[in-house]
Order: sequence, then C-alpha cells, then structure tokens
Amino acid sequence: MGAMPANDMPWWRWRTNVRSALHMLSDPVFQQECWLASQPGYGDVTDAVYRLVEDTWLDNWSAEKYVGTIFRDSQEAALVDVAVLRVLRIMHQAGADAPVSAYLEHHGWPEAVRAAREAHVRLATNDGEDPDTPPRTLEVLAIMTQAV
Repeated sequence: MGAMPANDMPWWRWRTNVRSALHMLSDPVFQQECWLASQPGYGDVTDAVYRLVEDTWLDNWSAEKYVGTIFRDSQEAALVDVAVLRVLRIMHQAGADAPVSAYLEHHGWPEAVRAAREAHVRLATNDGEDPDTPPRTLEVLAIMTQAV
C-alpha cells in the first residue's frame, strides 16, 4: 500500500490532531526551543496530551478501536497505544499543570519521546509526509482541521 493523504481517513480531523500531538511529543529539539522557551503558537505539553486523547478517548480505550477510521492498521494503533500510555503515566505523576521542565526532566520522558517518535514516523510516512519536518503551529492545525 502506498502513502496516502491524512484526509482520506473517515475521521481525518482526529487523525490530524493525534499526529500533531505525537509530532510535538516526539521531538526533543522542538520541546527545548518551543515549549521550554515558551514560544507562542505551539501550546505546551498538556495541550499536546489533550489533543492526543480529548476527542479520541485514547486515555480510556485502545487505539485499535479506531482502525479504519483514525488509524490505517493495527501497527499504527499499537504504536499510538504505547505512546499514549507512556505520556499519560508521566502526566499523572508530574501533574497536568506541571511546568514543561517537570516533563522534560522526568526519568521516563526519553522513553515517552521514543514511543511518540515511533508512532509519529509511522503515521506521517503512511500519510506520505516527511516525519522530520518541524511541527506546525496550533493556528495552522486549526486551519487544517476546519470544516469545509
């Protein structure tokens, strides 16, 4: 199966939000330059986590439930599940209102970043996009997910 655009999925807006969150959670350079430096336009760790789980409820059930609607296959879903669990574990330990530094300094953060990176690369590649481009701003994300 060749790479396909994200909007070919029935729930492509949710896919776009999940991909955006995973992208930000998977990029340590972005986290230092944007989140830690409080650069406007990108939110923070908590914002990314909410974007990852808010509409999808991936904090309550497996991404496997969304194969065919948000995720293309079980491998995407499995990678997303691992990333969600690792990130949520840290969020619950650090606290949703913790500063960015609390997440980045958490002993489990490198493993969460690695899991998010694996999921991000798989989803971006399957959508025919370069996983190494910088994350988009939240404003661009809002434009991308507008109802037509």
